[in-house]
Amino acid sequence: MTVVDIQRVPSMHTGSDRQIVNDFAINVATPNGSGSQTSNNAIIRALFRMGVPIVGKNLFPSNIQGLPTWYIIRLSKDGYRARKDTYEVMVCWNEQTFAKDVTELVPGGVCIYPLDWKISPPERNDVFFYRVPIKEILAQFDDIPQERKKYVANMIYVGALCSLLNIDMQDIDYALDFHFGGKRKAVDMNLKVAKAAFDWAAANWKKQDSYKVERMDTGANQGKILIDGNSAAGMGAAFGGATVVAWYPITPSTSLVDAATDYLKKYRHSPDGKPTYAVIQAEDELAAIGMVLGASWAGARAFTATSGPGISLMAEFAGYGYFAEIPGVIWDVMRMGPSTGLPTRTSQGDVMFAHYLGHGDTKHICLLPGNMEECFQFGWEAFDISEHFQTPVFVLTDLDLGMNIWTSNEFAYPDQPMNRGRIVTAEEVEANNGFGRYLDLHDDGIGQRTLPGTPHLRAAYFTRGTGHDEYGNYSEDPGVWEKNINRLAKKIEGSRDLLPEPLVKRTENPTVGIISYGSNDPAILEAMDLLKSKGIAADYCRVRALPIAHSVHAFAEQFDHVYVVENNRDAQFTQILRMDMPHKADRILPINKCDGLPLTARFITETLMEMEG
Repeated sequence: MTVVDIQRVPSMHTGSDRQIVNDFAINVATPNGSGSQTSNNAIIRALFRMGVPIVGKNLFPSNIQGLPTWYIIRLSKDGYRARKDTYEVMVCWNEQTFAKDVTELVPGGVCIYPLDWKISPPERNDVFFYRVPIKEILAQFDDIPQERKKYVANMIYVGALCSLLNIDMQDIDYALDFHFGGKRKAVDMNLKVAKAAFDWAAANWKKQDSYKVERMDTGANQGKILIDGNSAAGMGAAFGGATVVAWYPITPSTSLVDAATDYLKKYRHSPDGKPTYAVIQAEDELAAIGMVLGASWAGARAFTATSGPGISLMAEFAGYGYFAEIPGVIWDVMRMGPSTGLPTRTSQGDVMFAHYLGHGDTKHICLLPGNMEECFQFGWEAFDISEHFQTPVFVLTDLDLGMNIWTSNEFAYPDQPMNRGRIVTAEEVEANNGFGRYLDLHDDGIGQRTLPGTPHLRAAYFTRGTGHDEYGNYSEDPGVWEKNINRLAKKIEGSRDLLPEPLVKRTENPTVGIISYGSNDPAILEAMDLLKSKGIAADYCRVRALPIAHSVHAFAEQFDHVYVVENNRDAQFTQILRMDMPHKADRILPINKCDGLPLTARFITETLMEMEG
């Protein structure tokens, strides 16, 4: 069989005169629900095992099977992990998007597509086209049931891609074994199809492009793992002593609860094997947060996970938890809104909403993890913070962190005992002839609490969402009300410098400062290098909690103006920082975008340079 490639233009580099090794992006276009997850996971895990720094991002539709899906794998020998908005290698496995996908290739790029298609490729004489026959390869395998062939067909692009780019098939074997949990029957069925495609491509394709994968011995992936943020967060919650999970399914947070449930099943049981935890699917998000606060009030460590629409339903209970001073952890895996919005696209649009959630004067502690290690760390640390300050704590991630696969350092086991906060025992109640639930004995706004069941007559108190005095007695006295609400404000204000501290990356002779948070981190780190190459040196402060630490204010004061990078339309974090620093408000400048995709280094670099003039 003859493979016809589009004629390349004379100026294009070939594999013989210039090679691009371990520094390009692969975009795999498939219909949703076609079983491509197995194939894409095999590629990314094989590359990881070869020592190549990689990151994977899945762009998938929210509602209908068959709609377009793209899986983008970035290889970066320098370790960059941000999304790229250009692609060098495109696997076109979706006929509906074929024409558009090819237009997104860089000059000199590669397109792999099925020989079985009747349509011609778009006119690109600066792209290398490689065709592979799906039906011919699958016809070799009479032992594969026909209904399975439509799924294993995706392994054809795996094998062909491996042949073209020099990816080791032994690493594909390892990756499939990992994916299927050692079930060799499934592994062997997928592997033999991939090998058949590999052999076909090796025999029929004459490589003309410049892209290649080589095994790296630099130790870039040594001691590292591949994981998504939701799995890391679920693991962290289990390690942090969670015993109650109440939730309602919603994209993109469902897999966080799934992961937590798996770890709880494994680790949270009595010596005789009985579970010592409860995972409850509530009837809605309002019920879920009610269960979390009820369980936390009773002394359990409880959490829920949701996204923006769920946070909307939790507003009243969140305000109640703040005012009645009940611990509890709420994970908000942010997605694109308003309303249903784009459920499978990423955003940082809930920052102000979560920070001020509740009517009246309410302000919540929010944690802002920026990588997999922090998703794990804040998974357990959020409980300590919540119980120390006796208030709900929000952990704000997003779809990019939560559902995409990232390379991460191995996680560190919690290095400190659980902080249960100021819990008063029966002996302490007796010694003090009672206790005042909302007394500010330490001048930090934080009271003390007893747990239900404390064996002392004076250990009980009323938990009220209405006006109350220091002992929990009902009160509508204006002075009592104002004193109580000011104490709550002092408590949250006092948390600024006791939460996870901001991380600062310095450069030599900086002229500008950048402030950001969360999943923007990889794009900013890469942008700093791009800016440096263009003569702009920038210091960078990554905020990890709200309220904003005083050290962030000090960072901003060092520069004539600072740029705040965020993934939402209204520059929400910028507004919060401006409210903290009104004297500098006109010199706190936003670099923000809101299109449902993770930010890129190029966008940050070009926008900052334009603003700098």
